[in-house]
Amino acid sequence: MSVEVDVVREPSQEMVEAFGRLLPQLSKTAKPLDHEAVERMLRCDANTVLVARSEGEIVGTLTLVLFPLPSGHRARVEDVVVDSAARGRGIAAALTRRALELAREAGARTVDLTSRPDREAANRLYERLGFTARDSTVFRFAMDDRP
Repeated sequence: MSVEVDVVREPSQEMVEAFGRLLPQLSKTAKPLDHEAVERMLRCDANTVLVARSEGEIVGTLTLVLFPLPSGHRARVEDVVVDSAARGRGIAAALTRRALELAREAGARTVDLTSRPDREAANRLYERLGFTARDSTVFRFAMDDRP
């Protein structure tokens, strides 16, 4: 099975449908994306959205976020999701490798990502690709919970 990884620049019904299928596999709380939301995401200068295709069908996605900080140009990998029917075939690795190439080309000093401890297969993949766990505490402020 061959996998092609491409950068998506234009919104389409195919992207809306792909996110509709994939996002629930990533998050129980993520709201469905309509065409306008996909367009906003793709038009954001900080975002590079990658899709993985197998036999022409989108089977995975990843968002690379690039941003300048006083400490240097940085990158984050966000919302990596591979369709449950296509897992175990190297798709997440292909998406992540391409994101690392793009981050390097953009001059990023580091690339961060977060992954829940219970995502054991994903965590093993990230370690195989060269990511190391940081001694850090992640804090989150949930805007929906505040007045």
